[in-house]
Amino acid sequence: MIEEYQIRVLPEQAADEAGIRAFLLEEKGLDGKELTAVRVLRRSIDARQRTIYVNLKVRAYLGEQPEEDEYVRTDYPNVEDKPQAIVVGAGPGGLFAALRLVELGVRPVVVEQGKSVHERRKDIAQISRSQVVDPESNFSFGEGGAGAFSDGKLYTRSKKRGSVEKILNVFCQHGANVSILADAHPHLGTDKLPGIIEAMRNTILQCGGEVHFQTKMDALLVENDRVEGVQCGDKVFRGPVILATGHSARDVYRLLHAQGVEIEAKDIAVGVRLEHPSELIDQIQYHRREGRGAYLPAAEYSFVTQVDGRGVYSFCMCPGGTVVPAASGPDQLVVNGMSNSQRNSPWSNAGMVVELHVDDLQSDLSLMQLPPAPCSQLSDLQSPLAMMEFQERLEYAAFLQGNRKQTAPAQRMAHFVNGKGSYDLPKSSYTPGVISTPMHFWLPDFISVRLQKAFRHFGKNSHGFLTNEALLLGVETRTSAPVRILRDRTTLQHVRLQGLFPCGEGAGYAGGIVSAGVDGERCAEMLSEYLKNCH
Repeated sequence: MIEEYQIRVLPEQAADEAGIRAFLLEEKGLDGKELTAVRVLRRSIDARQRTIYVNLKVRAYLGEQPEEDEYVRTDYPNVEDKPQAIVVGAGPGGLFAALRLVELGVRPVVVEQGKSVHERRKDIAQISRSQVVDPESNFSFGEGGAGAFSDGKLYTRSKKRGSVEKILNVFCQHGANVSILADAHPHLGTDKLPGIIEAMRNTILQCGGEVHFQTKMDALLVENDRVEGVQCGDKVFRGPVILATGHSARDVYRLLHAQGVEIEAKDIAVGVRLEHPSELIDQIQYHRREGRGAYLPAAEYSFVTQVDGRGVYSFCMCPGGTVVPAASGPDQLVVNGMSNSQRNSPWSNAGMVVELHVDDLQSDLSLMQLPPAPCSQLSDLQSPLAMMEFQERLEYAAFLQGNRKQTAPAQRMAHFVNGKGSYDLPKSSYTPGVISTPMHFWLPDFISVRLQKAFRHFGKNSHGFLTNEALLLGVETRTSAPVRILRDRTTLQHVRLQGLFPCGEGAGYAGGIVSAGVDGERCAEMLSEYLKNCH
């Protein structure tokens, strides 16, 4: 017999199966001789009161053994002799698209301008040593995309467009811990993701697909408003195309614009990365001096408010994490956050960003007083590339403040709010180093004034959050794509070009690993239908 229970237990009772089992035997009156196994189906922490509880949904096996796998497996057939499709980009959107194509009997050919996830590690480590970013292999470009070296957060609110559970199960099939199926806010961790990504690539290869690294798309092959493939240097790959190049592939946006592909500028959010001692965040969020203690994870937070007509909110919160250099080319300084699976760093960080609408570029002069980046060609604020080129200006301004290195401009949080300079800075997890600058002075007023007001608001609602123990690092700009590649809502094809399926974050239709994976699967399904109709 199998029974399911909703239970509310103390953290120490929820720490392992033995504690949960003991609770069930005592509180539910189960027979210890019959209770053969316990599985956790859902897990969340309730820290609203001083006594912290863990809410669990558990499945108790009475007199029988649980099924061997705790996740649902997907069968991937051999597709060596099947019709071919091209997937541009090996981030989560592209990898899940390729796996779904295999599942549907289509042979995927994945082309990725960056290196394998293993080779990327070396180039990423070199950023802190040399202060130089490889434009083809960095935190944004390469196998696994921007998500490969991030916290690996798998929480998404986008549940209407596809199966989130399917995405999580595929991750488990390729090596992820099954705890992601139960956790309210699941994450994989930077230390675990590369191995999972390699396993996904191996599935594609073993089924007869192809994966080509350091293979950059130079042009779409278009005949009579139909995309027939892609040109990559002297190589041509033919087939309908899923374009899943990520939110930082600015060369792709410029290429599409030059080829007359319909795109539009999109609203984004920009700001800073805010880093606190993780012990302080634990004390604030768990409402107790001892913080997380022995049985609770590093605490998370989520803040949002409206300031002068624009949302200001925390983004990509990394408890027990580190701040990393996320630039994808020269003359840029961008910061992001990541965590390992244990989330045991002495620091916790999050992006703190302000909503920026496309129309704001025309209406607020402070936004355009930034120095033009060397790569920027901004002359028309009505251009679909206008928001992207604003990003480049802001990143170039941060690069100049960092002495033209990957040294991040930084300021103590309370000093920023009060318009004061920071003559010294607290220790930071950011390994390329930080340099004190008056961020309230050189950031556009549109951003800095709203952040100052929001930080005061957050500090009132969460005592201790607004502190000079916290450090602002600049700048956080890669929250989402600055461009949307226009597609039909039903077929997911480009609005004019048949056989082109804009996909994931880079196309403006996802925000995070899971939603990109869901969109990748949907694009694969529509491409499979397209191939059937063509034949």
